Amino acid sequence: MSSETRQQLNRREFLSFLSLGWITFTAACAGLASLAFRFSYPNVNFEPEMDFLAGRPEDYEEGVDERWKNGYGVWVYKNEGKLVALSNICTHLGCIPTWLPAELKFKCPCHGSGYYPNGINFEGPAPRPLERYNVSLTPEGLIKVDKTKIYRYEKGQWELPGSFLDV
Repeated sequence: MSSETRQQLNRREFLSFLSLGWITFTAACAGLASLAFRFSYPNVNFEPEMDFLAGRPEDYEEGVDERWKNGYGVWVYKNEGKLVALSNICTHLGCIPTWLPAELKFKCPCHGSGYYPNGINFEGPAPRPLERYNVSLTPEGLIKVDKTKIYRYEKGQWELPGSFLDV
C-alpha cells in the first residue's frame, strides 16, 4: 500500500489526533477558567495612608522638608511661624515636581511648571497653586497631616484654620 493510495486513518492515528484535540481543548478551558478566577478578585491598590504623624514642630527648620515626599506624597514647608503640608502633585497633569533647593522652587519635569516654596505657581502651564492638606497638633504635641481635607488657594481656603499650623 503506497502513501498516495492511502485515504483513511488507522485506529492508532485516530486516537492520537483525538487525544491531542482533547488535551488542547482542556488546556484552553483551564486557561479561560484561570482568567475568570483572576477577574473575580479585585486589584489591590497600595496607596499611602491618608493621615500620618509627622513629628514635632521643632523638628522642622525654615524652608521645605522632603522627608514625607516619597512615603506620603507631602512636602512640609515652614516659613515665618507657619507650617503647611503641600501636596506633591502638579496641578497641571498630575506629575511629581522636584524640589530645587538652589533655585528655591518646585519644578515639574513634565511640562515645566514652577512653584514657589509656598506652593504658588509662577511659570509653566500649571493652572493653579499646589494644594494644602490639613495640619493639626495632637494632644501629645505631634503634627498630624490629614490628606482627606484639601485646601485650595483659588477658593480662598489657605487662610482657614487647619490649612496651616502656627509654630
